[in-house]
Amino acid sequence: MATIGAEEDIRVARSVPELRPARLKSFFVSTLLVVILPAGLLTLWWAASTQGWVSAQVLPQPDWVFQTFLDLVASGDILAAAAVSFRRIAEGFLIGASLGFLFGLLIGKSKTADAYLGPTFRALAAVPSLGWLPILILLLGIEESLKIVILAKACFVPMAISTAAGARNVPKGLTEVAEVLRLRQTTRFFKLTIPAMAPFIANGVRLSLSQAFVSLIVVEMLAGTDGLGYMMVWGRTLFQLDIVMVGMIVVGVVGFALDLLLKRAEVLVRRGSGAHV
Repeated sequence: MATIGAEEDIRVARSVPELRPARLKSFFVSTLLVVILPAGLLTLWWAASTQGWVSAQVLPQPDWVFQTFLDLVASGDILAAAAVSFRRIAEGFLIGASLGFLFGLLIGKSKTADAYLGPTFRALAAVPSLGWLPILILLLGIEESLKIVILAKACFVPMAISTAAGARNVPKGLTEVAEVLRLRQTTRFFKLTIPAMAPFIANGVRLSLSQAFVSLIVVEMLAGTDGLGYMMVWGRTLFQLDIVMVGMIVVGVVGFALDLLLKRAEVLVRRGSGAHV
C-alpha cells in the first residue's frame, strides 16, 4: 500500500508541470482574443482616414487624435474636465448608494414595507435616470444640483435592488446562531448580516458606478457647461472631431478600467464572504 501511494504521488507531481504550458497557452489565447478587436478597429480607423475612405474632417487620423490628447493634457483642459466629472460621480454615488442601501435594507427585511413601497419603487425604477431629465431641468435648471440628482437616482436603483436581494438571501442559520448566542441587534447586523450581504452590496456598488458613469456623460452633454461630456460637445460645436474622439477614448478607457477593478473587487468580496460564512 505504501508503494502504491508513493507511485501515485510521483504521478501527480509529474503531471503538475504538464499543466503549466496548458495554462500559459490559455492565457496567451485569451489575451490575443481581447487584443484582436481593438487592434482591428484601430487598423480600420487608420486605413479609412489615411486612404481617403472618410473625410479627415469627419474621421481624424489616429496620430492627430493622439497629438490632440497630448495637447489637452499639456494645457490641463482634459484633467480639469475629468476632475469635475469624477467629483460629480463621487457626490452622486455617496448620496444615491447610501439611500439605496437603506431603502433596499428596508424592503428586503420588511415584507410590509415591500408590499407598500415595492410596487411604486419598481415602477419608478423602470424609468431610466435620463428620462427624468426634462422634468428636472424645469425644476432645477441646468445647475450643479441637476447633475447630482440624476447621478444619485442612477446609483439609488441598482443599489436598492442588490441590497434588497442580499437582505432576503441571508442564511437562516445565521439568525439561529445569533439567537443561540443571544447577540445584540447591532452585533448581529455588523458581524453576521453585513458579511452575508457583502457579495450583493459589492454587485450593487459596481452596477451603481457603471450607471452613474453613463448618466454623467450624457447629462453633461445635454445640460452641462463643464466636464468630459461637455468637452465632447464643445469639440463637436467647433467641428474639431479630434477632441470628440479624445473624449470618447478617455471615457471608454476609464469606464472599462473602472468596471474591471470593480469586478475584481467583487470576486474578492465573494471569496471572503464565502470563507467567512
